[in-house]
Amino acid sequence: MSSWIKFMLGGVARNIAECLLKLGTKSFMISALGCDLAGEALLEQWRSAGLPTEGIQRGPDITTASVCNMFDINGDLTAGVASVDTIEKYVTPHWVQLFKSVVHSSPMMMVDANLNAETLEASCRMAAELDVPVWFEPVSVAKSKRVVAVANYVTFASPNEHELVAMANSLSHENRFSPIQRDQDKNASIESLFKELKSAIVVLLQKGIKYILVTLGPDGAFLCSGSGPSGLRECLNDTKYSDGKSELFDMVSSRCSTHQYFCSTPCKGGSQLFVMHFPALPAIVRGVSGAGDCLVGGILSSLCSGLDVMQSVAVGVAAAKAAIEAETNVPSTYDLTAVADDAGKVYNAARVVFQESML
Repeated sequence: MSSWIKFMLGGVARNIAECLLKLGTKSFMISALGCDLAGEALLEQWRSAGLPTEGIQRGPDITTASVCNMFDINGDLTAGVASVDTIEKYVTPHWVQLFKSVVHSSPMMMVDANLNAETLEASCRMAAELDVPVWFEPVSVAKSKRVVAVANYVTFASPNEHELVAMANSLSHENRFSPIQRDQDKNASIESLFKELKSAIVVLLQKGIKYILVTLGPDGAFLCSGSGPSGLRECLNDTKYSDGKSELFDMVSSRCSTHQYFCSTPCKGGSQLFVMHFPALPAIVRGVSGAGDCLVGGILSSLCSGLDVMQSVAVGVAAAKAAIEAETNVPSTYDLTAVADDAGKVYNAARVVFQESML
């Protein structure tokens, strides 16, 4: 049996930003890097892409955050050790506040749970005051619990099933929910999986998060709204689209017509849980460490270009497939035609798994 060590550029927010760029959407990163070898490599990649670096704090006392992951022969993560104290220490509310004008002009702000609770809360509150939708990326089971400080500001959250359970337990202030033991029944239906996760999903929606994307690995993702199918249409009202329509917009629009559920009338008389399932695509697995980040990156790029939420999730699933088949966290390039074709397959296979009052 052979083994090898590979150095890759990474970080949840950085991976998402790289995916955005390769799908045609530029972003502004607010972070911190050290004046070390890893920091120089990350900054050089950012500069070479023509992206602004003003939001990246640097200094001789800063050590670039790093993660060491171990993968098995199938590319699945088996263990990991992270040193990301730099982000918690140096990305402060004051540092984020310096870029208020950038946030104000942005279609959306994505925050990940590597930020400390104070900075998370200050960032999300600022975005809410500026009417900028917030996407919360939980990062890990342990850090996902930081959602407690910001749930009422969050428009979108993207937990996997384990992070979902941890977030629900934290928001309900009790351990009502147990981790899902899917290994016991690998052939469980999508409906039965949703049934296990439903109560946790409802907690997040009732605590103020408007839309939840529950990622399910090889089983795809659930897109959940607490305001019925019309809520997915209404969430677009707060998005400031990027100037002009992108190449990705044109390609995906031609393959994914606006979904029938966007023609639904708003629900009346209380909250309505609406859940759609988007299947994953078959893929040759070379690594999974960047798949979730590229799923989010694909969705954000699509939303910013003007695609609707369901079209955007389909693009995200297609972007994740490409990441799974790449040797790096984010593919070196994206073939937009292939992404659009794959998005069309996902979109046409998506289906409603639940629609009912939450009361």
